Amino acid sequence: MKTCFEELFWFIRGSTDNTELRNKNVTIWEANSSRELLDSRGLYDRAQDDLGPVYGFKWRHFNAPYVDCKTDYDRQGIDQLGRIIADLKNPETRTSRRHILSAWNPCQIDEMALPPCHMICQFHVRAGKYLSCALFQRSGDVGLGVPFNIASYAMLTHLLANHCGLVAEEFVHFIGNCHIYEEHLDALKIQLEREPMEFPKIRITDVLPMIEDYTMNHIEWIKPYNSHGAIKMKMSA
Repeated sequence: MKTCFEELFWFIRGSTDNTELRNKNVTIWEANSSRELLDSRGLYDRAQDDLGPVYGFKWRHFNAPYVDCKTDYDRQGIDQLGRIIADLKNPETRTSRRHILSAWNPCQIDEMALPPCHMICQFHVRAGKYLSCALFQRSGDVGLGVPFNIASYAMLTHLLANHCGLVAEEFVHFIGNCHIYEEHLDALKIQLEREPMEFPKIRITDVLPMIEDYTMNHIEWIKPYNSHGAIKMKMSA
């Protein structure tokens, strides 16, 4: 869970620098920020660990010209997440059908180390109080990616609900291309034999001034996350 949520906080800050994740012992972007991967994408001048205008950049600086991961993009591009938060806090716009967060920008796909898999989500408020999230994912790796994506967007919904005075209600997931890699088959057969445990429950302990201020220290486990032992699977291209 720590790895998943640290990546989410990294997205929320708008960062595209893999060294920030590595400094927190989060290694899930190592392969996609390598020299080999960047060169395979034609990004020969991009420094290693600079992922280009990926998820967080799109959430906070959509369509701003991308220079590198060290540049300050303050007030550049469209802060989609900031606009959603402002509208969710406003009773007059809270029930809008336009709370859209998109990571897909055709103009900058070729500048990214990895084109976005979870590409667009929509937030919806029911009865002026209950916040739900619907995610469309163009490509979903059932073994490794999909469980991560579910947990990440569920946590994002909790964070937004807490930050905007709402109650998290539902997560809905659409996957365009849902696939299982052959090398994951044996591992997933093991998983299918396991009885699911009771879902964990969390509480965000504070309401902070800015969405990017939240950290792992603000998550309280009401019911702990209990799981079976790890099942190892390799990330496929």
